[in-house]
Amino acid sequence: MKELIQDYMPFLYETDTWILQIFSIVFMALFLDYIQKKVFRRLQRQLEKTPNLWDDAFIHAIIRPLSLLIWVLGLSLALDIAGYDDAFKIFEVGVIIVVSWTLIRLISFVEINVLKEQKLKGKKVDQTTADAISQLLRVSVIITSILVALQTLGFNISAILAFGGIGGIAVGFAAKDLLANFFGGLMIYLDRPFSVGDWIRSPDRSIEGTVEKIGWRLTIIRTFDKRPLYIPNSMFANISVENPSRMSHRRIYETIGVRYDDSKQLPKIVADVKEMLSQHPEIDTTQTMLVNFNKFAASSLDFFVYTFTKTTDWIKYHEVKQDVLFKITEIVEQHGAEMAFPTSTIHIENENLLIKE
Repeated sequence: MKELIQDYMPFLYETDTWILQIFSIVFMALFLDYIQKKVFRRLQRQLEKTPNLWDDAFIHAIIRPLSLLIWVLGLSLALDIAGYDDAFKIFEVGVIIVVSWTLIRLISFVEINVLKEQKLKGKKVDQTTADAISQLLRVSVIITSILVALQTLGFNISAILAFGGIGGIAVGFAAKDLLANFFGGLMIYLDRPFSVGDWIRSPDRSIEGTVEKIGWRLTIIRTFDKRPLYIPNSMFANISVENPSRMSHRRIYETIGVRYDDSKQLPKIVADVKEMLSQHPEIDTTQTMLVNFNKFAASSLDFFVYTFTKTTDWIKYHEVKQDVLFKITEIVEQHGAEMAFPTSTIHIENENLLIKE
């Protein structure tokens, strides 16, 4: 390495004092790092004005690793001047680290840009699949970089892989919970019972909220009171999970009671309520719709309403349900009837007197 450097930068070896040589290298590294940052940041501002998102991802990914590459080169030169024989190996390992870091950053920025591009086109974004693919790619880059770096340092990769196969059994027993969570996360990615952004809940455990992140070990759920809930992925293999976000409709199931005095009006009320639901723009008439008198209650004649809304949105559903209930109230009043409420009747035995309260 020394001969190569002397051919291109002989002035580094013309100075007699090694401290001055190292100082010169540090100064050059600072200068080159400053220049490349100025150039790439200006280029970055220009590329951000273009509609192409891919050049932005490449520039974002390369700026910081390039600074590291300059300092790795400076460190290698300084060690070579100081007489360290393996300075070139350090440079090679540094280049491997820089390349792997650049690829990892590029994968992250490409993921962000792909999702952004899909949203701009109005397409449905599958955050869970994007996370899974990007994480697999990052893990592949890291493992490959480690193996190449070990090969560069002179280690026997075949022996390492053989030892890994034998030692993997011991590691598997020691880290069984970690592996269970890893494979649990893999099953979530493959089976996809829920995705990022879904509202889920479990009848087996006190789990309910919106999925924020699906990691390889943990799934983060934001509860409705805005607290983060960290669930090990292995738990999802042993519990039932409901995903209300994927429901096709929302159900309205209400029981309405009218007075016994209004029994003659009840058939017309039931018929008009059913007609109203059939004409309502937010009620799906292709689904089950029932409006029937079904109970002689203690203080009322009860009929029930069973129907489904077209919307699955939680807020809009309650607006539709409120409108339906208001319309039912109007129908009852239009027929001169009244909603029932709990009453009790007292009969006095010796007097012909009826008291209601």
